[in-house]
Amino acid sequence: MKAQISHCLVIVCFLCSGAVAADRLNILLIVSEDNGPELGCYGDPHARTPNLDRLASEGVLFENAFVPYSVCSPSRACFLTGLYPHQNGQIGLATHKFAMYRKETPNFASLLRKSGYRTGLIGKLHVNPESAFPFDFRAIPGANFNRHETVANYAAAAARFFAQTRDSSWFLSVNFPDAHLPFLRQANRLPTKPLSADEVKPLPWIGVNTPRLREQVANYYNCLERLDHGVGLLMAELRNSGQSENTIVIYIGDHGAQFPRGKGTVYEGGLRVPMIIRWPAIAKAGQSCHELVSTVDLLPTVLQAAGVEAPEILPGRALQPLLSEPKVTEWRQYIFGFTTGANARNCFVQHSVRDERYKLISSPRAGTVNLIAGSYLDESHQNFVISGATSKDQATASRTVRAAFTRWKRPPRFELYDLQKDPYEWHDQSQNPELVEVKKRLIKALTDQQERTYDPFIDSKNVEAYVTEQLANRDLAYKGNKSFRWSYLDAFPKWRAAHLSEP
Repeated sequence: MKAQISHCLVIVCFLCSGAVAADRLNILLIVSEDNGPELGCYGDPHARTPNLDRLASEGVLFENAFVPYSVCSPSRACFLTGLYPHQNGQIGLATHKFAMYRKETPNFASLLRKSGYRTGLIGKLHVNPESAFPFDFRAIPGANFNRHETVANYAAAAARFFAQTRDSSWFLSVNFPDAHLPFLRQANRLPTKPLSADEVKPLPWIGVNTPRLREQVANYYNCLERLDHGVGLLMAELRNSGQSENTIVIYIGDHGAQFPRGKGTVYEGGLRVPMIIRWPAIAKAGQSCHELVSTVDLLPTVLQAAGVEAPEILPGRALQPLLSEPKVTEWRQYIFGFTTGANARNCFVQHSVRDERYKLISSPRAGTVNLIAGSYLDESHQNFVISGATSKDQATASRTVRAAFTRWKRPPRFELYDLQKDPYEWHDQSQNPELVEVKKRLIKALTDQQERTYDPFIDSKNVEAYVTEQLANRDLAYKGNKSFRWSYLDAFPKWRAAHLSEP
């Protein structure tokens, strides 16, 4: 009985007392690149991820976690600011001059630092402007896609931060480069025994199984094993610092893997990510959560844990009820996704909305060429990726998969998928008369969300203006123009302000 009372008091202190929480809790946010839930703890048969599996066994694993946008910069801006892309403005890659509307946008670093936390960032930020994120500590600031910096270097940098931050609460974000392209079979002798093509099968949502694709998939899993090794080193440094029991550990992938119908898209392969939260005395160890959650939920979760008032505009929900209660009776019904691609060469606008069973994809420029699909399915595309499916690869696919690829290349106005029967989104049900009401309901849910969050892309004029400017800049000459500025950075805030002021 005394033990139960003591446990309850701990929960009350953490959840209800802002001052105590701010004094006692540290936050470690671990972010990996370009990987979905292809981990052992999610049941993947090819993954060798014992350290992430251990983290999941010590905390809560979220089975249905999603990002709002499956490209690096927009996704990172979303979880750092707690805002959807059309709310913060980062709707493309930072390296292509996309940016947030305002450098004053509140975020993890600015809000926690203002509340007395020491803040640190290891690895890339990849959001513009960087000045919006006032980290006290920075290390390994580049993307490190060549993996010259070892995973041990990331852990060593974290150890330095822990040693320097013993007298105050802290927030540290550690951003590993794996599993971003290039999928390196081995880097700095890791993994020690790499997987080969004959030991794996392609991810089921890719739809193509050839020796060339399996080689890419094998090396993707090798990247994940290297990532896992780095997470193990990082967690060891946290334990060595003596601060493990006072630290919330959050692990996420920034979006899905870079294979066909993954990164850059609004398919499940792009939007669904791993999410694990380890919170001693609060998060029920070994628990799996099946509710729909988003990375925009992370900032309100951490702010509540730290006793910091959250900005009213945040659309996410604090995840505390899902961490300790056996079953939550009321949670969100819908989760939303969005893409415009990553840059001018693969621009295509799409939204998605899904509930527990059904998924709707909305393409406002229906029937036009989807340049995102081209970057995976057309070898002549300026941005064709090595992990895409060549014409020879596609020729080996089933009729169902080839039809899905054709639909992806020139999407209809709406697509509808029954994820219970068709989890990999092969069979469009948008014309199924039995699902007319489902389709109407999801269209309304998406429209309501766009109106509620003042999404400029609900206006067809904004869509056309945005796409026209993108297509006019496919030569990427803007990258060498220091004064270049995308027009949406001025037009969209004006549009949003005008609609915010409407009665």
